[in-house]
Amino acid sequence: MELECAVQKYAWGVHGLKSSVAQLAKAVSPDLEVSEEEPFAELWMGTHPSGPSVIKGSGETLGHYIRRHPGVLGTPVIQTFGEQLPFLFKVLSVNQALSIQAHPNKSHAEELHQERPDVYKDPNHKPEMTIALTPFQALCGFRPAQEITKHLTELPELQQVVGEENAKTFIEEPTEANLKTCFSMMMNAPKENIESALSDLLARLSEMDSAKGDELLRDLFITLHDKYPGDVGCFSIYLLNYLTLQPGQAMFLGPNIIHAYLFGDCIECMACSDNVVRAGLTPKYQDVETLVSMLEYTMMPAESRNFEGFKMDNYTILYNPPVPDFAVDMIEVPSGVEQYTLRPVESASIVLVVEGEASKVEVSPSAPGELPQVTSLHRGSVIFLAADQSLTLRPTSGSRLLAFRALCVL
Repeated sequence: MELECAVQKYAWGVHGLKSSVAQLAKAVSPDLEVSEEEPFAELWMGTHPSGPSVIKGSGETLGHYIRRHPGVLGTPVIQTFGEQLPFLFKVLSVNQALSIQAHPNKSHAEELHQERPDVYKDPNHKPEMTIALTPFQALCGFRPAQEITKHLTELPELQQVVGEENAKTFIEEPTEANLKTCFSMMMNAPKENIESALSDLLARLSEMDSAKGDELLRDLFITLHDKYPGDVGCFSIYLLNYLTLQPGQAMFLGPNIIHAYLFGDCIECMACSDNVVRAGLTPKYQDVETLVSMLEYTMMPAESRNFEGFKMDNYTILYNPPVPDFAVDMIEVPSGVEQYTLRPVESASIVLVVEGEASKVEVSPSAPGELPQVTSLHRGSVIFLAADQSLTLRPTSGSRLLAFRALCVL
């Protein structure tokens, strides 16, 4: 059955029809008003109450349909997660940096929800996986110790906000405990100290020759400072890995891994939660104390964050992270292929078409209470498949088909 999905208009999103989110949503809902002045940040596919998907033609939410027909989830899903869809599937169009953030593990999420339900709105953990649609820039995890040491040595402004003694201690003994001390001092530094140090660094970077400026991430620093002047998060680029995922590359973010998305379009899949602990590069509520205390301070190179997929057949790569809540298929069917069948799986799944079209589609067997079968697919189409349903596509002649499917591998 085909779904109409929720759009989130967060301030960091790409504006108007330049946004992939707006393009995908409008392809399915032509009456959707898209203002060039508005950001279209995220497309949500799933049952989360903050953005539930609706079954096209009936207006029933997917969550309500699942409650009426829980068997569509599949026995392994019900046994593991109960009668609910365990994942939330998204497309993101990022125009400016998201907050520096991390997500709690399950037990910590329950504690935070109980203590601050106004901020942490559900008790679930939020491991997540990102697959790039375009070159996708992000900060993720702490840099190797030698890179942090280099930046502390070469940037007196960074030393100023972490504390000169703390910087010296880390340089002499680069342990996780000493990194935590430096990061905590930086995030809690007085606002006037941060603003002064940022101003000094901005002036110094602007005067550097091109090679040295590039080495010290001048363009990235200036971009962040322009969007978030005086924000301590601008210094985070010298402690965190800066990476660019190419289309089809993925990274997995487990609990307590610090990260921030910077620019580009991606597919994202996560446990069905909206819990975020923020501190930096955001006007939203910042919970610095919680973030500092919960983070994993392991220092690893940027490439270690990449997550490899497994080739299932000629046209499907499975990205299966080390959590049971979700996995993602990337399905790429080149032009000239007459027919391709997505394998049936033991869980419910959601399929999104990102590129191309299929003039004929067959779904079998029928799901309970299902509306008339989907007969064709195009860019933006979102399909819910019950457990054990297969989807056979006949791509339109000359059309490359690119789709993604969220599922569970249990």
